[in-house]
Amino acid sequence: MEEYKDFISYIEEAIKENWDLDALTDYEGSTYQYKDVARKIEKLHILFENAGILPGDKIALCGRNSANWAVAFLATMTYGAVPVPILHEFKSDQVYNIVAHSEAKLLFVGDQAWPTLNADEMPSLEGIIYIPDYSLLVSRTDKLTEARERLNEFFGKKYPKYFRQEHVAYRKAVDGDALALINYTSGTTSNSKGVLVPYRAMWSNLMFARQELGSKLRRGDHIISMLPMAHMYGLSFEFIFEILHGCHIFYLTRVPSPKIIFKAFSDIKPHVIISVPLIIEKIIKKSVLPKLQTVSMKVLLKLPVINSKIREKIREQLVAAFGGRFYEIIIGGAAFNSEIEQFLHKIGFNFTVGYGATECAPIITYADWKDHRIGSCGRAVLNMEVKVDSPDPENVPGEILARGMNVMLGYYKNPEVTAATIDKDGWYHTGDLGVMDADGYLYIRGRSKNMLLGSSGQNIYPEEIEDKLNTLPYVSECIVIQKGDKLYGLVFPDFDEAEKAGLDENGLKSAMEQNRRDLNQMVNNYEQLSGIKIYNEEFEKTPKRSIKRFLYENAEV
Repeated sequence: MEEYKDFISYIEEAIKENWDLDALTDYEGSTYQYKDVARKIEKLHILFENAGILPGDKIALCGRNSANWAVAFLATMTYGAVPVPILHEFKSDQVYNIVAHSEAKLLFVGDQAWPTLNADEMPSLEGIIYIPDYSLLVSRTDKLTEARERLNEFFGKKYPKYFRQEHVAYRKAVDGDALALINYTSGTTSNSKGVLVPYRAMWSNLMFARQELGSKLRRGDHIISMLPMAHMYGLSFEFIFEILHGCHIFYLTRVPSPKIIFKAFSDIKPHVIISVPLIIEKIIKKSVLPKLQTVSMKVLLKLPVINSKIREKIREQLVAAFGGRFYEIIIGGAAFNSEIEQFLHKIGFNFTVGYGATECAPIITYADWKDHRIGSCGRAVLNMEVKVDSPDPENVPGEILARGMNVMLGYYKNPEVTAATIDKDGWYHTGDLGVMDADGYLYIRGRSKNMLLGSSGQNIYPEEIEDKLNTLPYVSECIVIQKGDKLYGLVFPDFDEAEKAGLDENGLKSAMEQNRRDLNQMVNNYEQLSGIKIYNEEFEKTPKRSIKRFLYENAEV
């Protein structure tokens, strides 16, 4: 286990060392250099100080990814306050609850989130700041009003000549167990909880990233930020590591549809790509697989010599589609479709799958793409231990346990759940089920809370059935639920593909019934579906783009 070093000092050093380099860009918008970031951080520090904000106070941030969001986060942390990132896609009641529960003094709010919110529902806030220009939307104290009105004056008095590198000096974080931020969980199986992330966990995740990717990325290299920074995965591996490594981060300020992503990849040419399965799967399903499913292509792929040439050509095209110069694509946050994974492996594509949790800030296991094993999500990372709680971990699934520097302090104001989640020996109980091979590679089998019991006591992992159902025609996403002793599939179809095939409502129902029959040929008797229900809207998702399963457990079928 490595010894913790002041996390904030890494932010300070990175800004000074990369002063004249590009740091943050809103894609197809403005760019901040590291010196611009430093200046804006300093102005926000002056604002906080004059408004009476103290180190240790909570400051919430709710907005889509942007350069100004990133600056506000860094300013909060380097001031010694505690950032509370909130996903801008959360419903207004969720935002109100988190603001109240976290006891936030200020709220930074984005242009998309603000129209949905009502300041009167957040009476504990002293003020609300608009992320696009840091203007005051709401002020409930004279101190805050004056601080914002006179901000340029205060800044000019403090730095009468020019703000320079030597002026950058941030509050230290020498205690690794001190609270760095509060991040509220995704809530796939329940409502969200406030995870208390210490500085040691932030630092340890940074050390891991430096160890694994530090030699693959250089100062000035490009990164595309697609995942929400309000979630630990996007925050740690599309922002914190890269900004402290001197990289140039581009924010996709719109919903990352395949069309937008492809254009961004072509323009930006990122050097490492961080993603969740859903984004990769959609791109490959839409852009690659249709070409492979023609009769002529299927015939050619069966011929051994032509086979390898075709695969190499497909690989080249796919690499080019992702910008052409990335070291690897790291996929995490949810289960990866096995068909897509097999396909990428066959063509020798540079990808790997990691595993983590908000409670570990977030990384638990990882392997470089050259060491990746199909179906696995790598081995225990730097400063972490991982084990499977099973009498036979290689063959019998058990709960995945993790211990080490990345593990949270606990849940905010929730000692009972904390005690149930971190045992007396310091093991974090993930709630996920898995097996582990002799070399320490971890294979996820599903959530323990999701596991279903068959009529004869068989363990049924709905994720494994869903993985197969997702590969069938016209299925965009799905959930498997249990009613009595029967299983049912809930499906949100790919309506675009159905329309192209000339299917009306009845035609789509017939296609789903055929899917059900085909699926039942692929699974055990006790895993077979009794019916499929079509949903007309996408399932509600977490920040990691995982379906909030608990919302659909009691769905009518």
